[in-house]
Amino acid sequence: MSRHQPEAPIESRITIDPAVCNGKPTIRGKRVTVQTILEFLSAGEDREEILRQYPSLEEEDIDACLAFAAKLMGHNYVIKMIA
Repeated sequence: MSRHQPEAPIESRITIDPAVCNGKPTIRGKRVTVQTILEFLSAGEDREEILRQYPSLEEEDIDACLAFAAKLMGHNYVIKMIA
């Protein structure tokens, strides 16, 4: 697997628009969600196959999805236990 650095900030690749995909984070306003790409990657799909299935995407879009997910994991979360 190749390692690529995003050429542009996450904000230029990952967009959130309430009118697109119910406000889920998408790639450059397209109807391809970050979640979809992350699910493909977690299932073991390689980048080349993802790009073949979504020809409008670029390698940097996949990098941005991973960077976006990593940035989210940097937040603190509180889990409330319900009795």
